[in-house]
Amino acid sequence: MIAYVLEALSVLNGNRTRSALTMLGLVVGVMAVISIQVLGAGLSGAVSGTLSSINDSSFTILPNNLQGDFTRARIKPTDIDRAVEAVPNIVAGIPFGASARTVSIGHQHGRFAVAAETDERYNTTPLIFGRGFTHAELIAAAHVCMLGSTAFARLVPNGHDPTGESARVGEHRYLIVGVLAKPTAIQVNIGRGDLYLPSTTYNRDIAKGAFLFGAKFLIADPAQLSTTESKMVGFFKKLKKGRVEYQTIDRKSISSGIDQVFGAVTFIVALIGAISLVVAGIGILNIMLVSVAERTREIGLRKAIGATRFQILMQFFIEALLLSLIGCFIGMLLGVLIGGLVNALLLVKISGVVSPIPWLHSITIAVGFATLVTLAFGTYPAYRAARLDHIEALRYE
Repeated sequence: MIAYVLEALSVLNGNRTRSALTMLGLVVGVMAVISIQVLGAGLSGAVSGTLSSINDSSFTILPNNLQGDFTRARIKPTDIDRAVEAVPNIVAGIPFGASARTVSIGHQHGRFAVAAETDERYNTTPLIFGRGFTHAELIAAAHVCMLGSTAFARLVPNGHDPTGESARVGEHRYLIVGVLAKPTAIQVNIGRGDLYLPSTTYNRDIAKGAFLFGAKFLIADPAQLSTTESKMVGFFKKLKKGRVEYQTIDRKSISSGIDQVFGAVTFIVALIGAISLVVAGIGILNIMLVSVAERTREIGLRKAIGATRFQILMQFFIEALLLSLIGCFIGMLLGVLIGGLVNALLLVKISGVVSPIPWLHSITIAVGFATLVTLAFGTYPAYRAARLDHIEALRYE
């Protein structure tokens, strides 16, 4: 077997340009497929980071803005309170969206998005100072607030702990009890704010009974998320007494939408890889047939001195196998390199999540492609060489 390999390497080395061009299709195809596999692992981590701000036990309901009379479906703070009491499995409901207000801390001021938040049991964003809202503060609609990272950077430029100080929001003053950490990823920013008030305080001081962008609900049992969403939509339809439509958003639905996009991209890349694989296979088939034709007299001479059909078949089969293995190995290395660079230079910075390179998957794909190409396109030339009549071969010019 070693002798076959060494001889095949000698033949490929003697025709380096032809061999390189023959392997090019395999390199491109395997590189495309492997790079998308590596990027897929990185994108999976990026999605996890992007969706990290969404509580697994929560969903948001919004009026469908494509319906005829959008205003009839709008939600008020009192509607949220009724929904919490009427729909099973609901723990709490808060206004979804943010309102712009002028915020001042000492001599620093600016205009920021003010949003509602529930108590600290359901807050998924880490804090760098202080704490979240307590349940008692939520019940009492206390004059307390939390600063988001943007408001903290602009209103507390020296970066000290501002807890215990007061912040003026519009015409009201609130005690700062906590500061949220800066997101490590591009998070879902719809409905997020720069400064947070307890939901009851937000309803009293900011919303003041006005219509809201939507409502966010926290649930007790995540396993019943879909059922609870359906019941909530039914509740609001019944409450509004009209032909109104609502849509719900949760972590699962967003992740599903992103997975569909990834699936489409993966299919396109796999198609490109398949086309490159076929082209590369045809190239190997062609070059091996040329090699058989060029070495017909050599094959006849070998048979004349005692070489068997199996030995001739193995000689050309190993040559085709080496072409496939070298091409797939180079494609795998380039695919891992390209995917790894994009992941490290872009996705990790965006998501803050470092995903391991799927080496086993990449090696499996490369070896699988090499085996498939060899069996599909390298077997016939080897079989044809083995079937040559040695007398006719020696007469070949």
